[in-house]
Amino acid sequence: MSLPVPLPTLRIFEAAARRQSFHAAATELNLTPSAVSHAIRKMEEAVGVVLFERIGRGVSLSPEGEALMRHVERGFDEFRRGLETASARAPRLLRLHSAPSFAAQWLTPRLARFYTQNPDVEVRLSASTDYTRFENGEFDADIIYGLPRHEGLVVVPLAEETLTPLCAPHIAHTIESPVDLLRHQLIQSDTKQFRWPAWFTLNGMTMPSSLCGSRFDRSFLAIAAAAEGLGIVLESTLLAEREIARGRLVAPLSGRSQDIRYVGHHLVYPRPVEKKNALRSFAQWLARELCIELTTFV
Repeated sequence: MSLPVPLPTLRIFEAAARRQSFHAAATELNLTPSAVSHAIRKMEEAVGVVLFERIGRGVSLSPEGEALMRHVERGFDEFRRGLETASARAPRLLRLHSAPSFAAQWLTPRLARFYTQNPDVEVRLSASTDYTRFENGEFDADIIYGLPRHEGLVVVPLAEETLTPLCAPHIAHTIESPVDLLRHQLIQSDTKQFRWPAWFTLNGMTMPSSLCGSRFDRSFLAIAAAAEGLGIVLESTLLAEREIARGRLVAPLSGRSQDIRYVGHHLVYPRPVEKKNALRSFAQWLARELCIELTTFV
């Protein structure tokens, strides 16, 4: 039985539904917005229902469109999996998303080592502040900061991280106790689970209500600012390990204050992806690099 809608049109529908925009779908597929709109209109005529509700210059799926999208997503995901399985000569592909600071500070500098140990695996890495939803099959796994916002995912805790004050060496010699920090610019990492007030409380102090210092919404920016001598940052030694190893950052209160220790990052993925050999290879390598034990992939 032939399909009432050709596969290229289904691809246009999937892109428009995922992006909630005919214009964005056109850009992704290298088409014009009018071509996308025409294809959707012909598809609606073929299936006999309205698939998109037009709202101003945007679109949203109708109830019938949402029902169709669930099936189309699964269908294209099966196509992709089938092609990966059939293409035995192609490298094993891992589509990985990551929190930006972990990707920039820890993962990317180690990818060469991963490829040396796993030459048959290709990692396609994307980094953004949005958590992966996994519904459209765009990614196989995500390294997130904190815990996932959606249920039904396998969650693998990564290494315990240490949050401690870090600064450039020329600032460190002026700091002998926690109270000395108050004489300096304190760099704020706004998205950290634990920030300066928690550290001061742990060390028996109350942080003043007003402090001077730069504010950043990503750890890699705060770490870079501290390495340039802009102040003292409360950051993860895991994320800042390159700057520490190169002597650009030091922990002035090491052994003289209490540090915050917690598991900040997690590897998450849908249960069916656990069978994918590329993910298994990556997770096992990740565990070796971080010196942790896996409760999965054993």
